[in-house]
Amino acid sequence: MFGYVEVSYSNKVAIYQSVAGQVFGEIVVKQQEGPSEKPGRGSIHHLAIRVKNEDELSYWEEVVKERGFQSTGIVDRFYFKSLYFRESNGILIEIATDGPGFTADSTVEELGKKLDLPPFLEEKRAEIEAKLVPLD
Repeated sequence: MFGYVEVSYSNKVAIYQSVAGQVFGEIVVKQQEGPSEKPGRGSIHHLAIRVKNEDELSYWEEVVKERGFQSTGIVDRFYFKSLYFRESNGILIEIATDGPGFTADSTVEELGKKLDLPPFLEEKRAEIEAKLVPLD
């Protein structure tokens, strides 16, 4: 659906690329032995794929619908907009715009100096900050 092409497969590792010869946007799939995955620490929550803008996101919303997948519709995350759906194996896929970006409420110089939260999470600031561990 997204045009990824298998460019390598060896020893239970496959590499898929969306742009030939470019490592950005690669998906690496490793087949491993063991018990079935269970949601939680160490599991994959979702796979995110970026699109340039809302027009591209709207295009993918229609493609997802045409392929018969149920989606969330376009969700405003303040820093970007996203569309979520589960593919036939149950993997959650997110398609997200680049913008408006993390400078929507901070300057480039201020980024990383404090915790920026989208407005819909401000009421949980104390709870979120209490769980953070300082970076060295």
